[in-house]
Amino acid sequence: MRLLVISRRILWVLGLLIFLPSLASAQAPPANLIANVAGRTSISLNGAWNAIIDPYETGLGARYYENRKPANKSDLVEYDFDSSGTLNVPGDWNTQREKLLFYEGPIWYEKSFSYHQRAKTRSFVYFGAANYQARVYLNGKKLGEHTGGFTPFNFEVTGDLRDGDNFLVVEVNNQRRSDGVPALNTDWWNYGGLTRDVAIVETAETFIQDYFVQLAKGSADELAGWVRLSGATQTQTVSLEIPDAGLRKSITTDASGYGEFRFSAAKLHLWSPDTPKLYRVVLSSGADRVEDQIGFRTVEVRGTQILLNGKALFLRGISTHEEAPFRSGRAFSVEDASVLLGWAKELGCNFVRMAHYPYNENMIRQADRMGILLWEEVPVYWDIEWENPSTFGVAEEQMRDVVERDHNRAAVILWSVGNETPVKAARTEFLKQLAAYYRQLDPTRLITAALNRPEKVGPDTRLLSDPLGEYLDVIGLNEYLGWYEGTPEDAGRAVWKFAYEKPVIVSEFGAGALYGKHGDAETRFTEEFQVRLYQQQFEMLKRIPPLAGMTPWVLMDFRSPRRLLPGIQDFYNRKGLISDRGQRKQAFYVLQEFYRKMAER
Repeated sequence: MRLLVISRRILWVLGLLIFLPSLASAQAPPANLIANVAGRTSISLNGAWNAIIDPYETGLGARYYENRKPANKSDLVEYDFDSSGTLNVPGDWNTQREKLLFYEGPIWYEKSFSYHQRAKTRSFVYFGAANYQARVYLNGKKLGEHTGGFTPFNFEVTGDLRDGDNFLVVEVNNQRRSDGVPALNTDWWNYGGLTRDVAIVETAETFIQDYFVQLAKGSADELAGWVRLSGATQTQTVSLEIPDAGLRKSITTDASGYGEFRFSAAKLHLWSPDTPKLYRVVLSSGADRVEDQIGFRTVEVRGTQILLNGKALFLRGISTHEEAPFRSGRAFSVEDASVLLGWAKELGCNFVRMAHYPYNENMIRQADRMGILLWEEVPVYWDIEWENPSTFGVAEEQMRDVVERDHNRAAVILWSVGNETPVKAARTEFLKQLAAYYRQLDPTRLITAALNRPEKVGPDTRLLSDPLGEYLDVIGLNEYLGWYEGTPEDAGRAVWKFAYEKPVIVSEFGAGALYGKHGDAETRFTEEFQVRLYQQQFEMLKRIPPLAGMTPWVLMDFRSPRRLLPGIQDFYNRKGLISDRGQRKQAFYVLQEFYRKMAER
């Protein structure tokens, strides 16, 4: 894997990246994650972990990862996990202890557990996410490191687990980095910690590591994809079954464990927001068997329309953050997902933009079940080090990992390469190459980005001609007419032009409002001002011919260290249609009515 990353960076520096043409089915990404952890035998390590706050990163030199106890009364050991308090996993540390709300730096986690290895099995330690840099140790031995705060990772521990008592130590450091993805400046809270599930995953000695089972690109009645085995040393047969559709296919892998397939599947009922049909898909090979719930649908662009299952669809959407409803902090559970997506459904949405980073897998799978289309985004946000090969490598790895995790989810129709990035040559080349990598991994979905650098070409006319648009399937437009620029009536008069004949999603607009703050519609941060802006934005949207969807900003108020106004913001971005305590603002009902009328057309 390391050689692969180095080679990519050399290619970047030389400007010689070669992008493979789109194929009928996705190409398998480099072997990394175990797919569908929820469908495997696993032992949860969630719960209370011992934790040491380490602002000077003393723990590396002091070897906290050894979890050493004094050998006698004279032995000097200047740390003790057992007496250092606990943090819940999954969970961010910021909202678990008041003194950690603004903390950025290392914290060491320790979990002791008992384990008994079963014969003829392999074991992996799996992390749903750790923000941002993680170093992982098992029984004092370093397993590896991971960079990136929102994507899963795993390490094999088959030969390292003891039969009986074990301990896992993880150093998590959420310090922002100039060469990171995202970099130093964001408009959301930098929640640190082991923010998603941790588990020991058990597999057969040779197991189905990953698979891609989707409709072939451009076809509504053929399945195409691939399977990859881990531990294979010779050709093997993998059985693919979809019992409810009466489908069964045998796939022969090569000696490395990789095999492709394509076959007719004319009897499938296609997944859509109205009928989110999921099929039980069973893959088996030798001693291994894994089940998944997969929906099948097509998505494509025709002119300025987005087609789902061959029919034009307007995306009635809302933008979100992975912010927990009611309690604040990082969302992670099925219950969190059900509430957030339930609010979107109540609004009348068939689409959610998951900004500005990959969300937890529960959110994606719940959208599959509820029939909500998704926009997924990697955290290439605002300005980053566009000419740094290491930064590109981190962005590419995060993209690969989210595609590996979610490429079988019918709800996901858009991969986004970034948000509100500056227009300059190095940035355009960077994002052009990310878009090409997305298409290499998964040519069945559409590529987009949220753009926000239009030219003012007349008193009320703006032109979006960002050169990145050439490499996108769908144009995302973030605009805040009436909030950061001019008055709401300026939005109502605005005329938009686009340099590309492609579908447009107005991916952000909005205004801040504190729930319960009322006044005249001229006064900012009142619910009445927020309503006024939405009404004027609706007038503008009606005059955008290529408009294929919209995702106003934002579903719920969320924490942000950039929002300082006392008594109103108090470190919250207040553009939510719902407060952080679940209270609906007036604009919620205004958008709900707008979407109701659209759905009736």
